Amino acid sequence: DAIFIESPTGGQMLVDGGKGAAVLRELGRTMHFFDRTIDVVLATHPDMDHIGGLPDVLQRYAVGQVLISGVEDAGSDNVAFLHAVEHEGLVPHSVRAGEVLSLGGGVFVQVLFPKQDMPDSDQIAASVVVRVVYGGTSFLLTGDAPSGIEQYLAAEYGSGLHADVLKLGHHGSRTSSSEVFLDAVAPQYVVVSAGCTNSYGHPHEDVLQRVRERGSVVRQTCGGRVVFQSDGERVMD
Repeated sequence: DAIFIESPTGGQMLVDGGKGAAVLRELGRTMHFFDRTIDVVLATHPDMDHIGGLPDVLQRYAVGQVLISGVEDAGSDNVAFLHAVEHEGLVPHSVRAGEVLSLGGGVFVQVLFPKQDMPDSDQIAASVVVRVVYGGTSFLLTGDAPSGIEQYLAAEYGSGLHADVLKLGHHGSRTSSSEVFLDAVAPQYVVVSAGCTNSYGHPHEDVLQRVRERGSVVRQTCGGRVVFQSDGERVMD
């Protein structure tokens, strides 16, 4: 996963960074050539395929703020990421449900999960879940949150989870994208972030079937970068 967000006034946020240097190539193609700053970097959880590319991002770009889940992980990828954060003189902030971040131009990022410190939790269960809102449109980004967390979110927020675009949890794995969650979100589009020949077989056909039964349009990064634009009233891909 690597998701780049830019507000109408130029506020920028990177949610995760993939597993390697590919994120730099994509940022280079997306951002202006002379732009070497990113306001916010969010690491949803310390899995290699979400944070592996972030040390390169921190080295290449001047990052204003780093947000993390706060889950403890002694793995080499997380250690490298946190060392890179420290090297840039930044102090990571463990986000919690209820926090709202403004990217300017009317774009807000609402933190929906985790609600409290989860230092001893399985790292994917502690994935940061955010809802990006611009006018009457919204995007729900779930990291690798499993179905148990999805069910909690559906019970906690109900229709407040609705989003025009849903980034499917855990790359379309059958451990995520439960029926109750999809019903609450009711997305127009869903995005599967997975390589074409990934060894895990993502996305799972059961997940795609559940999505299609609800009339959502599927977009997959297997075919290349997925881009959405919003004018505050509707989302266009």
